Amino acid sequence: MIRCITAAALLLTGCATSLPWPEQIPELTQTEPQVDTAALSREAAMEAISGHYAHYDVVAYEDSESARPMRTFVISYGFTDFVVEQGELVEYDRFCHAEHKINYKTVQSFFNDSATQAIKPPSQVVSLARSEQGWKLYRPATPSLLGIDGDPNVTLTTDKNHPDITDADNDGNPGVTVKIRIAGLVTGELYLIRREIFSNHMWWYGGDTVVGHVEDESEQLVLGASMSVLDKPSNPDQLPDPGMNPIVLVRIDESLQDCDELMARRDEFFPAEPTFY
Repeated sequence: MIRCITAAALLLTGCATSLPWPEQIPELTQTEPQVDTAALSREAAMEAISGHYAHYDVVAYEDSESARPMRTFVISYGFTDFVVEQGELVEYDRFCHAEHKINYKTVQSFFNDSATQAIKPPSQVVSLARSEQGWKLYRPATPSLLGIDGDPNVTLTTDKNHPDITDADNDGNPGVTVKIRIAGLVTGELYLIRREIFSNHMWWYGGDTVVGHVEDESEQLVLGASMSVLDKPSNPDQLPDPGMNPIVLVRIDESLQDCDELMARRDEFFPAEPTFY
């Protein structure tokens, strides 16, 4: 899910205006239910949900330590597969691409696809519960490390020189790299490691979509930067509003496995990306 790399604390705010959160973000138009979910047993529901899905999620972060509040949408794309294994519904996630949207018009941040694709959450059993309108799915958190080896169930190190730090995106720098452009003139890089900790609260209403929201408790450590002014601590909090942190899964043909093809066809599957302006 990204899974989620933020650009918080990367900004040289200067005289930039800190834009507010949008009142709402675009939603997916739901397809008509194809199955009477109330008539399904748990086993039948798992079989109906199982399949290959295009994955879209948004996580909203806010860094209140900035001179002016900095708000970020991290939008992740990839694939999710639900597979019935030994009587359980198991979720597999694979990420392809991530976009960052920041509430400063003069600042842009970029996270290359090799870094996004280095995020590899473990598979996880998904719990199912019947609700009035459909089935509720819950994917518990499965911590995973990005830019560092070790035990993902242990709190992320604060040692910037830890021997287990790796070059996850193979660009010659420690951890993973976030590229920064300020006012179209100044460019820089930030190097960081992360412990990804996300869970998904989702619902299936009988059609070809699974929708819900992401809960993110990830940890992040900035290792350094190409410019000293960018080398600042950054571990922003998720905005606690489910509507601003949606996950949308759309059933697709099994043959669609290529990340470039997915991104070329993103408008077929997903709503418009949220923006601050």
